[in-house]
Amino acid sequence: MNTDIAKSTNSSGDNKKINSEKRAYAVVLYGATSFVGQITAHYLAEFLSANKDKSGSEINWAIAGRDQEKLNELQSKLVSKVDIIIANSDDAASLDAMTEQTQVIISTVGPYLKYGEPLIKSCVDNGTDYVDLTGEAIFIKDMMDKYQEAAKQSGARIVNSCGFDSIPSDLGVYFTQKQAEAKFDSACDVIHMRVKAAKGGLSGGTIASMATIFEEVGQDKSRRKQVANPYLLNDDKDAPNVRQSNVSKPEYDSEHKRWLAPFVMASINTRIVHRSNQLLGYEYGHEFKYDEAMWMKDGIKGKLTSYALSAGLLGFATAMMITPSRELLSKHVLPKSGSGPSKEEQENGYFDIRLFGQTANKDSITTKVTGDKDPGYGSTSRMLSQAALCLAQDISKEEVKGGFWTPASAMGDKLLARLEKHAGLSFDVIDS
Repeated sequence: MNTDIAKSTNSSGDNKKINSEKRAYAVVLYGATSFVGQITAHYLAEFLSANKDKSGSEINWAIAGRDQEKLNELQSKLVSKVDIIIANSDDAASLDAMTEQTQVIISTVGPYLKYGEPLIKSCVDNGTDYVDLTGEAIFIKDMMDKYQEAAKQSGARIVNSCGFDSIPSDLGVYFTQKQAEAKFDSACDVIHMRVKAAKGGLSGGTIASMATIFEEVGQDKSRRKQVANPYLLNDDKDAPNVRQSNVSKPEYDSEHKRWLAPFVMASINTRIVHRSNQLLGYEYGHEFKYDEAMWMKDGIKGKLTSYALSAGLLGFATAMMITPSRELLSKHVLPKSGSGPSKEEQENGYFDIRLFGQTANKDSITTKVTGDKDPGYGSTSRMLSQAALCLAQDISKEEVKGGFWTPASAMGDKLLARLEKHAGLSFDVIDS
C-alpha cells in the first residue's frame, strides 16, 4: 500500500495526533432517525448484540441526532439498550462533544454538500474516524482540499462512499485485480463493470442529494468541469491523464450481446476506483481504464429499454438543473425526505454486478459481486456498519494513518471478509 498520504505532515505542526482508541464508544451513528439511519441502527443493534467483544461484553455504541423525541422513539424499538447523544450540524460544540467520545462516526446526514462539512471538521479536529454513504464526488473533493493535511496530523481516517456508492465497485475492482495478479501475475489494465440485475427503490434522502448536485452543476461552470473529470479525486502529482470511456448513451455490447445504458452511480464509483488506484500505489497501473454501465437485454426490447432509460436520465438531469422544474419535481413527483422502500421491499431486493477484466497480455478474468438485500438501503446499511466496525476493530492507526481514504485502500481484504461474513455480499470469480 502506498503510504505517502499517511506520512505527509502539516508543516505548521499546529495539530498533533490524537489517540482515539480508548474512548467511550466504538461507534456513534449520527443521523440515526433518517430513513437509512433507522435501518442502520436496527442492523447495528442486532449485529452487536449477537457479536460480543473478546471479553464477552457488548460493544459500546450510541445513536445521535438533533431530535430527542425521535431518538427516544428509535431507541425504544431497538433490540438492545443504546445511549443517545444530541448533536446538531449547526452547533459545532455539540459535534465536538460527540466526536470526542467515539472512535468512529457513521454519518447518514445528507445532502452532504449542504450538511456534511461541520461533522468532517469536527472529526478531523478530534482525530475521530469517519464513514459515510455519500455519492457526491464534489463534496469529497471539497473536503479533501480543505482538511486533508489536518486529518493526517490528527490521525482521523475519513472514508467516504461506504454504501452501494461505492463499495461494490471499489471492492469489486480490488478483488478482481487481486485475482488477476494471482492468476496471471499481472493486474488488469481494463475493467468494465456491468450491472446485470438490481432490485430496489430510492428514498427522499437520495433524491435530495441528487438535487443538490444538479443544482450546483447548473449554477456553476467550474462544478461542471469538476464533475466531468474522471480523476477528480486523484490529488497526487503523478495523476494519470488517460482518456476514460463513459457510457453516456445507448451502446451495443457485441461481445456479450446486450444493449448498454448509462449507470447513474458511475460518476461517483469511477472516481472512487481511480482514487483507490492512487492510494494503493497505482497497483492497477497508470494506464488503467474503468467504466460502468447497465446491461439491458438483446434485441429490439433491449434497445428500446436502453434508449428509454438514457432519455429518462438525461431529462431528469436537465430538469433538476433548472430551478423551477427542480422545485416542481421535488414538491409533487419525487419521494419526500424520510420516505423510501418498505421493509419487505428491502428484504426482497438484491444486486448482481459483473466485472470483466483484461490484462495487457489479453488474459481475461470475470468476477461478480452480489448482495442479498435492496442495494440502496438493506445492503447499504450493512456495508456502512461493517466499514465502521472494520475501522474501529480491525485496522490500527499504525496500519492506516490519518487522511482521506477509500474503502479498498483503507480496509481491503479485512473489509472484504466482513462483507462476505456479515453483510450478505459475495465476491466470486466466475470464469476458469
